[in-house]
Amino acid sequence: MKIKVIASTKVGYEMPKEEALNFSGKSAGICYLPDTLETLFNEPEEKTMKRANMTLKSGHHSVFNHPTYNLSLEGIPKILAMILNNEKMYNTSEKSARYTKMEPSEAEKVLYEKWIEIFKKCIAEQYPKIEEKRVQKLAMENARYLISVFTPATVMEYTVNFGQLNYIAHFFEKFINDETKTTNFDIKLKEVFKEFLEALPDLREEELNADMKNRELSFFAKRNRKEEFGENYSTTYLASFAELAQAQRHRTLNYEVSLLDKPEFYVPPIIRGTELEKEWLKDMESLKNNFPQGMLIKINERGTVENFVLKCTERICGAAQLEIMEQTIDTMNKYLEHTKETNEDVYKYLLPYSKGARCTFPGWKCTSPCVFGGAGAVKRRV
Repeated sequence: MKIKVIASTKVGYEMPKEEALNFSGKSAGICYLPDTLETLFNEPEEKTMKRANMTLKSGHHSVFNHPTYNLSLEGIPKILAMILNNEKMYNTSEKSARYTKMEPSEAEKVLYEKWIEIFKKCIAEQYPKIEEKRVQKLAMENARYLISVFTPATVMEYTVNFGQLNYIAHFFEKFINDETKTTNFDIKLKEVFKEFLEALPDLREEELNADMKNRELSFFAKRNRKEEFGENYSTTYLASFAELAQAQRHRTLNYEVSLLDKPEFYVPPIIRGTELEKEWLKDMESLKNNFPQGMLIKINERGTVENFVLKCTERICGAAQLEIMEQTIDTMNKYLEHTKETNEDVYKYLLPYSKGARCTFPGWKCTSPCVFGGAGAVKRRV
């Protein structure tokens, strides 16, 4: 066996579209390689481009997924990051909205700053052992639920292949031109997509689109799905936009969403059942047309039992976002309930991961213990 690098990412280098097409044409030649790779990679450019164009027209687009681009996206709204992240074939490094100070609209900013102070007081009173710096971060994490998913505050590096980037651009165009999409959310999203397409460098190849594959954005649910639990599972629940953004990091799982007809909002547990809950809901309601990150949406989650356990290993933890930790525990309880009498193997496989936080999981050694501990982590309110 011989292994060598034939192409790689280079800092500061912007690969022209023509070079991506050329490389893809060479990749297509590997499928019917009559000679050596060296011969293929040294063939006349005209022969390579002829093969690339034939492959484009035939619909065998996978070869165009070899060239990749590292894109920096600055000042993009959270909703665009979420939609891009839902398309799977990517890698991303994203500015955290949990612990980074946000700069939203004036109406959002006033409420955001107000609730940071309220949460700081609540957290310090209920958890006096948490250090001040951590209290500040947790307060910001909860207050960011007020910030719109359309606030242009996110900075991210997005690594995507040439073919997928063209598919995504095509998905966005298709959404923009869909005259049935007329809700307030749709209209706002169309503007975001238009801005993305206008800012995109010259990397479009018209024939490299998803029409012949009959594909479109995976973010939006096309139908209602039944709940089922076994070797594979499908479950539907209400959660905030903020939780979905956390869940999407589990790229082996599939997520799709539907907006609710009547707005509902997530209430952080530390103020749940208190007078502050009423004030929180009133403030969230005042921002409903902005689509705050704390607005609830219907999420369908699907995957294998093994990949669900991987999610548990990341999310049932004192350092994880509280909302996704609670939701993961709820899904675990559902999974156990549905398999206890019907699938003994799956039930026994899950059971060791249902006793507490991940520091109680088989073979897990925590390198940064939290103030909550294994039992306290799943009972915390912040």
